[in-house]
Amino acid sequence: MIESSTYEGFTAEERAAMKDHAQERKAAARRGSRADKAAEAVRDVLAKIAAMRDSDRIMAERVHAVITANAPVLAPKLWYGMPAYTLDGKVVCFFQSAEKFKARYATLGFSDQAKLDEGTMWPAGFALTEVTAQIEAEIAALVKRAVS
Repeated sequence: MIESSTYEGFTAEERAAMKDHAQERKAAARRGSRADKAAEAVRDVLAKIAAMRDSDRIMAERVHAVITANAPVLAPKLWYGMPAYTLDGKVVCFFQSAEKFKARYATLGFSDQAKLDEGTMWPAGFALTEVTAQIEAEIAALVKRAVS
């Protein structure tokens, strides 16, 4: 149990992510047809990526391109203010900028929906400081496996 004297509540970044999520859900509820929702979701993701600081933006653009090219069944959408990729409405993977939570690296994360199971333990998140051609190939293999 957490003692009340040591618990400080959510950080400002966590509260902002929850606020982003509430706004995303409201925006999705207001959208019209399924095609409109999908197109708007892609625009939202691209706008979020474009608003990132340079190093995060460059990585997010490359990650987005790799995911959409190698796992076209995944639909881009915002998730807690982060670019995410869904299958049947459920998040499979996401990109978290370093800036979002003032971390020293960006993260490519996978949910339990990703089919990355390997034995009794496997990675579900990857730190990114740069996206090279080799890293792009690794991401491509991961997302293909995640949706297989």
